Amino acid sequence: MSKASVRTFAMVLALLAGAVACQANGASAAVPGPAADETRSKAPAKETAVLAGGCFWGIQAVFQHVKGVVSSTSGYSGGTVKNPDYETVSSGTTGHAESVQIVYDPSQITYGELLRVFFSVALDPTEVNRQGPDDGTQYRSLIFYGNDEQKHVAEAYIAQLNQTKIFSKAIATQVVPLNAFYPAEGYHQNYATLHPDNPYIVYNDAPKVANLRREFPDLWTGK
Repeated sequence: MSKASVRTFAMVLALLAGAVACQANGASAAVPGPAADETRSKAPAKETAVLAGGCFWGIQAVFQHVKGVVSSTSGYSGGTVKNPDYETVSSGTTGHAESVQIVYDPSQITYGELLRVFFSVALDPTEVNRQGPDDGTQYRSLIFYGNDEQKHVAEAYIAQLNQTKIFSKAIATQVVPLNAFYPAEGYHQNYATLHPDNPYIVYNDAPKVANLRREFPDLWTGK
């Protein structure tokens, strides 16, 4: 994502090969579920997960369609500057990554199941400091854990997937503590839903949502 308000067809056509390559690397097929996971809650509740994997438009779009997700918000995490904005984060100088805060009901979906969706259809976890056509540290892949249980589930799951060699290369996703999450500007929220005909969305993010529906019919909300 270069500028949020400007996408040309010429740019998209030039970047299409990168998007296809991302899907071909195994990120568009469901991976096995985690061997270690949090216990499913017996009563409705609210928990929070924060994930980063490239442009936040696509990550948000995927999790907006996952059963048990109460809300997903685009924003910034992992940096050193308080209250960052899109322009400074895009410069790559603040240390932030485009991230999504996911509020979910653990009686309907577990943290590990969210990570399974993340690794299966939301990104190519083997890419370093980029995702598809987007390049820079702000597009790196991260799992921000909020407690020791989330840390254990995330680290164990990455080790499991690496051991089974589901992907052609080792997973580059980092597991780091969540220090802060800053919501992005309003025009970034629900971007894929509000701009379905945007060429960037059509070629890069709509396929992720389609893969979610195909690979996880039991988790698909249909909304």
